[in-house]
Amino acid sequence: MRMPRLLVALLTALLAGCGPATAATGLSPSPRPVPREAYAVGVRTLTVEPGSARPLPVTVWYPAAGRSVAPGRFPLVLYSHGLHSLPVLHAEVTSRWAAAGFVVAAPAYPHTNRRSAQFDRADVRNQPADAWRVIRHLIRLDGLRGDPLAGHLDTDRVAAAGHSAGGFTTAGMFTSGHPARLRAGIVIAGGGMAGSFAGPPATLLFVHGEADRIVPWHVGRAGYDRTDWPRAFLTLPGQGHGEYLTPGRPGFEQVIAATTDLLRWRLYDDPAAGRRIATGARLPGVTAFEDQLGISR
Repeated sequence: MRMPRLLVALLTALLAGCGPATAATGLSPSPRPVPREAYAVGVRTLTVEPGSARPLPVTVWYPAAGRSVAPGRFPLVLYSHGLHSLPVLHAEVTSRWAAAGFVVAAPAYPHTNRRSAQFDRADVRNQPADAWRVIRHLIRLDGLRGDPLAGHLDTDRVAAAGHSAGGFTTAGMFTSGHPARLRAGIVIAGGGMAGSFAGPPATLLFVHGEADRIVPWHVGRAGYDRTDWPRAFLTLPGQGHGEYLTPGRPGFEQVIAATTDLLRWRLYDDPAAGRRIATGARLPGVTAFEDQLGISR
């Protein structure tokens, strides 16, 4: 398949979920005014269920003011790493989302992270449940007096994102019965898992390198084609499995722009971010096809 210089296919269903999230889900209104300036970024680590059979070390990036979490409540993004990777290796992406006004939590999955003593790629099937354990833990922390994150998480506004095996993990979180608080998903160099993309509609962004030899482009496209939810597909021509996640490499700025705008649109109800997605703004060379996002331009 021949691709233009930078192709984003925006083929989406005109569903109730396309409009402001409050109208679609009845959940809480926007957590605070849309951030207009970048935050400083703080980092902390914690462990979910340290005494269990599947303890989860978690790295959290958050908007900071001095040594504390910045005032206000911030939407939550759960980020999943790929095989033989670690959360810290994705900091160039996660820290930029935190600077844009999101709390980003990234677990190190027990049998697929780089330091695992018992590596097992098949364990990816268990990771969506791990991701939900992290989200539930953070919901508890939001109400735990004395925790630095207490009172700072808008737990009704959640997104999931991930790269490679983490992209499959992300897709696996969107199964039948998932809570409506999970409003958006970003699948980078990944695809769908069995049973994915069921339950309350969410907005999905797929990002894939055209020349990816590890998870071929058509695998991501097949996941995209399996759902009629609001969705977009960003193809990076000539790119492989994830070099575009490195600052200075071709595609990096476009990926950061597209993913940040999706998060701002769906988790902050930011109409300007939605219009940028619909028009391909900040994505040089992007072409939009069959735009049905229902976004007023």
